[in-house]
Amino acid sequence: MSDKNRDLKAGKKAEDDRRALKEEKLEEGLKESFPASDPVSVIQPHPARHDPDRKPKA
Repeated sequence: MSDKNRDLKAGKKAEDDRRALKEEKLEEGLKESFPASDPVSVIQPHPARHDPDRKPKA
């Protein structure tokens, strides 16, 4: 097997491992949040950005 094929297979395995880990975390989140009204998110939201034009809530 050539080095190129080995690298492609290693890259695919790494991607498959990351995908499997993400699936496991999603399943765990679903189990721990059941029953709930809000669905589980796989991604984290962006941190709030400071908006100097926005007025504070009264």
